[in-house]
Amino acid sequence: MTGVAVAALALTTLAACGGDDGTSSEDGGPESADIRVWLNGTDTPQEARDWLKKTFEDQNPGSTLTIEQQEWDGLVEKLTTSLSSESETPDVVEIGNTQAPTFTSAGAFADLTGDLEDLGGDDLLPGFVDGATVDGATYAVPYYAGSKYIFYRKDVFEKAGLEVPTTLDEFVEVAVTLKQDNPKPANFSGFWFPGQDWRNGAAFIWAAGGDLAVEDGGEWTPALASPESVAGLETAQRLFEEASGAPKDGNEADPWTPFCAGEVGMMSTPGWVKGLIEAEDTGCPDTFAKEMGVFALPGDDGAPAPVLLGGSDIAVAAKSANQDLAREAVALMLSDDYQTILAGAGLTPAKESLAPLLGDDEYAAATIEAASNAKLTPAAPGWANVEGSRVLEDLFSAIAQGGDVAELAREADEQMSGQLNG
Repeated sequence: MTGVAVAALALTTLAACGGDDGTSSEDGGPESADIRVWLNGTDTPQEARDWLKKTFEDQNPGSTLTIEQQEWDGLVEKLTTSLSSESETPDVVEIGNTQAPTFTSAGAFADLTGDLEDLGGDDLLPGFVDGATVDGATYAVPYYAGSKYIFYRKDVFEKAGLEVPTTLDEFVEVAVTLKQDNPKPANFSGFWFPGQDWRNGAAFIWAAGGDLAVEDGGEWTPALASPESVAGLETAQRLFEEASGAPKDGNEADPWTPFCAGEVGMMSTPGWVKGLIEAEDTGCPDTFAKEMGVFALPGDDGAPAPVLLGGSDIAVAAKSANQDLAREAVALMLSDDYQTILAGAGLTPAKESLAPLLGDDEYAAATIEAASNAKLTPAAPGWANVEGSRVLEDLFSAIAQGGDVAELAREADEQMSGQLNG
């Protein structure tokens, strides 16, 4: 059993909720407190952070809200430690929708079932709610979603005489051609594909009819070594070797940096990256941003390829001493005003009725098209253990460096077999 699995199992000692109603003042309202909210990475725009802090503090005189930014890398281990401690636990946490099942199963989050109707009810993204529900109780709610789609440079397409591909085979050939036609810089990518990027790599597995893991009778088993999955991994290896100039052991963080350095012909990223490419402080609004176009990764059957439906949930820590105030913060994060800010940054809102806020331009169209065939990671109770152990990063990096695909897939399956079921 991995260290991450042991740590996750330790969470099972947590109570299913962190107190009946939280601390309250004499008039029945919540006492003042400093509510700590953990947000991960740079996905949440500063405008949303500022709105949340100001609105919460205006509505709760005497209380404060502090946003503490965490990084996705190492998040599972950090949450496992912090959520187990009453003195160290944050009050509200953002967690990847793929990581939520492990923590909800372990009792790390407070039961939000009674809050669901007020938070959006049936309007909330159903797949995210289902993934955070155990034995009929819901322990986390959707924060935002985001399917990946392809950003590309229109100028390099035009120079190479290429059209937007309509099948996955065409996409691979276009990626290889772009790499060949752009020898400078030496690290130019026809398709930017860092070695650890399993989240984009999963699309090639799914498109070939394979899967990461499958369920049978309530038990999850790994499926990377199936013939279909291996075929998808071999497609990924060709892209690594013939189309990508990204580091073979690198991750997919900060994709706007190589794009704005002129090193990318195509890349698969969430829609919110558009804002960072167009921003003065992080991007290249006067150069490559002007050549930017988007399309959904194509499959081979006329439909978009099945890409990973990423995104985040938000939850109240079971051990938070401020249950009422924490729930108020969650309610604000699911409010139409807050979700409108997220939609403006290219994030798919947590409520289905707010999807039109994404607009009707080519970026919104690509978001909607990509989401139409998107998939979630396996809803296995131990999936966070898989992610925390970095077995998938190691697998794809080894494939990128020329390893034997079938053998590497078998080794990854062996490691995952002890993790998937918690």
